[in-house]
Amino acid sequence: MGEKLKAVILGMGSRGKNAYGAEFLTLKDRVEVVAIAEPDEERRRIGGDAHGVPADKRFSSAEELLACPKMADFACVCTQDRQHAGHAVAAMKRGYDILLEKPVSPILSELQNIVRVANEEGRRVVVCHVLRYTPFFGTIKKEIDSGRLGRIVNIQAIENVRYFHQAHSYVRENWRREEETSPMILAKCCHDLDYLIWLCGSRCERVSSFGSLFYFRPENAPEGAAMRCLDGCLAKETCPYDAEKIYLTNKDTGVLQGNTGWPADVLCENPTEEKIREALKKGPYGRCVFHCDNDVVDNQIVNLQMENGAALTLTMSAFTSGGGRTIKVMGTLGDLWGDMDQNILRITEYGKEPRVIDLAGQAEDSDGHGGGDRGLVLAFLDYMQGLKKDGTISTLETSIESHLAALAAETSRLRNGEPVEIAPMRS
Repeated sequence: MGEKLKAVILGMGSRGKNAYGAEFLTLKDRVEVVAIAEPDEERRRIGGDAHGVPADKRFSSAEELLACPKMADFACVCTQDRQHAGHAVAAMKRGYDILLEKPVSPILSELQNIVRVANEEGRRVVVCHVLRYTPFFGTIKKEIDSGRLGRIVNIQAIENVRYFHQAHSYVRENWRREEETSPMILAKCCHDLDYLIWLCGSRCERVSSFGSLFYFRPENAPEGAAMRCLDGCLAKETCPYDAEKIYLTNKDTGVLQGNTGWPADVLCENPTEEKIREALKKGPYGRCVFHCDNDVVDNQIVNLQMENGAALTLTMSAFTSGGGRTIKVMGTLGDLWGDMDQNILRITEYGKEPRVIDLAGQAEDSDGHGGGDRGLVLAFLDYMQGLKKDGTISTLETSIESHLAALAAETSRLRNGEPVEIAPMRS
């Protein structure tokens, strides 16, 4: 299996600490975290303690860590969206291979530059498109590649964002404003565009898109709504977006119901009722969803014309009770329907009885994007140790295609659905 790998983690937030860092802790025979960078003192302490990182290897910024001589085989870049490309380029020039959290960048010139630097420096870069590594999408890919569905003509996909996820991440949290992070279709759905392009086995030729910030606007605030949910809001009882419900009492997300992971642990470390209430009183998560400074869309439809002739559609909507992805693949010899939330696939070859595949329990850790977080980490370690080839992993070159499609979609949306060609964006 090769020698144990050494890693540094840039950013010990939700992904750096709870996804990749947590997975590394279960694979200590294969990887060791030797340094971390995190501006938040408490997160830096918790992350450093968890990995046994010495005090002098706990840095307050990625820049401070990257100013030091190379100290590991790879860098796990999990900083904020607009920092990814800069930190990855600096790390590559320092000699690190990269495990890069998505999105790579919302800026086309940065996407082009990071590919150039990776080639010049001879560095391996894997983008964290974790859905490729789930049993769900892995099985769909095998079914398509088997030829039993014939040539793929259409794929329809839905990203069910879930009402409280939209409120948490894209109305109240860091990803609420496009100028500070990325367009919603890139921040949330580059996963989806990546797996669509991967499943289809073809690059995208052109894109059109429609979408809007439909609901989370001041004019849609119910009568009696307060600026903050804990400030005597008169609409509290009937509002599903009430912060007290989401973070305290909701059966799926509330701390009082025993849910101390995401999203509550984003508000504070080791969440308790007292800590959550304090965060809601003072922080961004206690604001009324109709009176935030958000501007990213809450719904969008993307149409993709592929170079091989297939036509794909992706619908992203905040307005769903459940999460996960649903998909329908339509080919010349059969079709496939799947629900990732239920982990069920139904494959029908025309003229034959449907086959149903129940994937429940196949992922080692189904909580992390349906097993994708762990699947990615295992595949990346295999890749670094020479056990997996480029064509079977989400390398930078293949992952950039989803970003080009997302940027084209946002351009099209802003131009009222005008088709945008992809080819000029690749140069």
